[in-house]
Amino acid sequence: MYKLYAYWSAPKPEDIDAFEKYYLETHVPRASAVPNLLHISTMRTEGFEGGVPVNYRVAEMVFASKEAMAESATSPQWAAMRQCSGDIIARFGVTLQVDLGVPVTGKIG
Repeated sequence: MYKLYAYWSAPKPEDIDAFEKYYLETHVPRASAVPNLLHISTMRTEGFEGGVPVNYRVAEMVFASKEAMAESATSPQWAAMRQCSGDIIARFGVTLQVDLGVPVTGKIG
């Protein structure tokens, strides 16, 4: 299993409704169309113990392997998702950070 995590910063308070509408109705469907994608989930975050959250939204995309994700990255659907991410950044002034990796499961330590 190989995962991609996308970390979005918060839009301006006056843009939250428009951001949420575009993100959920446009971006998530484009991301969901990426080939080889096994699962996608996204959440709007809250700060721990009342603190300010580091990220506004986090998305997780799950692939069978690093190779499966790499193959997806050459698809038109991936290009559309990336273009949509750029549109969100330009339109709402947010930032996006992406991390990739293999999950470790079970008891650690």
